[in-house]
Amino acid sequence: MAALELFMQGLALFGLVLFVVLWLMHFMSIIYVRHKGRCQRFTLLYKMSHSRLLIITMNHMNVDFPVPANTVLLCVSGGKKVGINPKINNLMPGYESAKYSLVWICDSGIRVKPDTLTDMTNQMTEKVGLVHGLPYVADRQGFAATLEQVYFGTSHPRSYISANVTGIKCVTGMSCLMRKDVLDQAGGLVAFAQYIAEDYFMAKAIADRGWKFSMATQVAMQNSGSYSIAQFQSRMIRWTKLRINMLPGTVLEPVSECFLASLIIGWAAHYVFRWDMMVFFMCHCLAWFISDYIQLTGVQGGAPCFSKLDFAVAWFIRESMAVQIFLSALWDPRISWRTGRYRLRCGGTAEEVLDV
Repeated sequence: MAALELFMQGLALFGLVLFVVLWLMHFMSIIYVRHKGRCQRFTLLYKMSHSRLLIITMNHMNVDFPVPANTVLLCVSGGKKVGINPKINNLMPGYESAKYSLVWICDSGIRVKPDTLTDMTNQMTEKVGLVHGLPYVADRQGFAATLEQVYFGTSHPRSYISANVTGIKCVTGMSCLMRKDVLDQAGGLVAFAQYIAEDYFMAKAIADRGWKFSMATQVAMQNSGSYSIAQFQSRMIRWTKLRINMLPGTVLEPVSECFLASLIIGWAAHYVFRWDMMVFFMCHCLAWFISDYIQLTGVQGGAPCFSKLDFAVAWFIRESMAVQIFLSALWDPRISWRTGRYRLRCGGTAEEVLDV
C-alpha cells in the first residue's frame, strides 16, 4: 500500500508539473506570434549585401528582392543521386552551381510573399547561421485544408515556438536561409544525403559550429496542390517516426496533447485538491480550445478563412487523432516518402527498402 500511495503521489506531482509546463508553452507561443506580427508591420530594411544570395528553389519567381542575374536555380526531380534522400538528390545540381555565400532552400509547395526574402535576410545578422520560417498552411478550400491549417496554427507552433524560445533547436527545412560556407564546412549537402530528416541534421551541424538560429517574422505557407485527410495522417505518422528515432523523449509526446493531458491533470487535481475530475477535464479542454483559437489567429494574422464551427470540428478531430497517429508510428518503423520506402537506423540514418 505504501508503494501504491507513493506512486499515486508521484503521478499527481507529474500532472501538476505537466499543467505548468503545457500552459507556459501556450503563453510563450501566443505572446511570440503576437509580438512577431507587430514587428512584421514595421518597414523592412535591407541589412545584407544583396549580391551574396543564391536561391535554390522550384517556383519563386515573384520575389521583390534585388538579386543578381542567374541566382534563381530551379531544382527538379532527377537531379543527382548522392544518397537515399530524394530532396537532397534533387537539390545537388543547384547547390554545386552556387556562387554566393547565402543559400535559400525553399520547397516547391511553399507560397511566399514578395518581401519574404527581404524578411529572412533581415534576420541573418552576423552571429546567425540559419533563418527558418514557422511552417503554416495557405488558405485553401475543403475540410482537409482546414484540418491542416488548424494543426499548423495550434499544436505545431506551440511546440515549435516554445522549443526555439527556450533554446532548443527546432527547424523544418521547408524554407531555410543558410550560410553556404558553414554548410560546406560540414561537408555540403551531400553529407546529409543519408538522412531522411536532413533539415534536423543540417541545423545541428550549423549549431555545433557556434552559429545561432533566427525565425523569420513571416510564416512558411505550405500550398500543396494535393491534400487530403489521409495524406495529412500519413505525413504526421512519418514525422512522428522520425522524432521517435532521433529524439527518445518523443515517447512522452502524447501527454502533451489536449485530451490525454487533461485527463492526467484532471486526475491530479482530484487527488490533490479533491476537485471533480470530469468537471476539471471539461473546463481544461475548453480553456485549451480557446487558447488554440487565439494561437491560430495570431499565426494567421487575423481571422481564418473558415468559420468557428469548422474550427471546432477540425480541432476536435485533430486532437482525437493524436494518440492514434502516435501508436501507428510505433507499429511500423518504416517510412514511406515520395516514391520510396525507407527503414530508419539508430542515429537517424536510413536505408531504402526494396519491395520484392
